[in-house]
Amino acid sequence: MAVTLDDWRARFERLRANKLFELSVIAIIIFSALLIGAKTYEETSRFHQVLLVLDTAVTVFFLVELLIRMAAEKRPLDFFKKGWNVFDFLIVAASLVPLDDSELVLLARLLRIFRVLRLVSMVPELRILMVALFKSIPRMGYVVLLMFIIFYIYGALGSFLFVDVDPGLWGNISLAMLTLFQVATFESWATAVLYPAMEHYPYAWIYFLTFIFLNAFVFLNMMIGIVLDVMQKESVAIELESGEGEAAELHGLRKDVRELRDQLNRMEGLLQRRD
Repeated sequence: MAVTLDDWRARFERLRANKLFELSVIAIIIFSALLIGAKTYEETSRFHQVLLVLDTAVTVFFLVELLIRMAAEKRPLDFFKKGWNVFDFLIVAASLVPLDDSELVLLARLLRIFRVLRLVSMVPELRILMVALFKSIPRMGYVVLLMFIIFYIYGALGSFLFVDVDPGLWGNISLAMLTLFQVATFESWATAVLYPAMEHYPYAWIYFLTFIFLNAFVFLNMMIGIVLDVMQKESVAIELESGEGEAAELHGLRKDVRELRDQLNRMEGLLQRRD
């Protein structure tokens, strides 16, 4: 009995959905990351040929895995309809740059580093985090703008108040904003910035504590809240898409209620016509 293309596609689809296959891909990605790290040690230079063979084997595995996923689609071009598939395709294609070419060896090594990012596309939880991060950027931009305004105001005040304390830290508004960035990161800010200012101005701690309160507590929590809000929405969207979880059940119940309400309205309309 001849095996048709649909039979092969069904086999590839079962292989793609196989948990063992997915775990194998994740294991090879981690091995690839360890392989890249091993090349940074001088002690591994004597194993150059072995590492080169392993790197080639990993590249071939990624290529075969990508072809299997493409063959599992009804149409190969449907593979590129998902952004994460395009992401994987670009990384695998970049890994095909040969390492033995002296002109492209540096580029090939740099491109192979990005194979570690494939771990993001393979693990759903990491995908949620990455998508939430990118979708949070526009909303976080307004928080960053507000932070810049606060930095600018406090920088101008600091350059006026503390320029006599240390011109290298408070000589102009640019230096003052850099000093405030050091304060916001808590990098030796007390001994290098706070105490010298308090020697000249005993109430300088009010200036610094209010600035730290705004940046370390208010703005930071605002950014965390934005990311958590986007992550929650992405989780609900994925649950609805997969048809699993309480969100999907709630969505189904709401749909049933709407259908019942439409049926009741139609029945009420029919009864009114009879009357």
